[in-house]
Amino acid sequence: RRNGTKWKGLSEIQTDNEFFSFINASWGYRAAFITLMNYSRRHGLKTLRQWISRWAPPIENDTEAYIRFVSDKSGIPPEKVLSISDGVEMRAIVSAMSHMENGVPAIMTDVEKGWELAIS
Repeated sequence: RRNGTKWKGLSEIQTDNEFFSFINASWGYRAAFITLMNYSRRHGLKTLRQWISRWAPPIENDTEAYIRFVSDKSGIPPEKVLSISDGVEMRAIVSAMSHMENGVPAIMTDVEKGWELAIS
């Protein structure tokens, strides 16, 4: 969602009043990775269930369906304690979240580039 964050890789022109637009998908994935890392670091959220419950709250989403979808697609149980430094898990989660959000599978090269941007 759009807020006061000055993300790297933002499109010069923002046409959506609710969501940020990025110059390409990799920069958007970078923002998703950093958001999830901040959920862990700043808010103490450690599981997929906790992350998705904040990302897609019940007031706006079928949060339980979202959790099931991401868990099924990523192979990560909802209650597993996650490590934000585990690139394999993080890429699996963000690609599954992208699939949920967009209705089509993520392009993994874009997800991988987003991960590299996030950790560099």
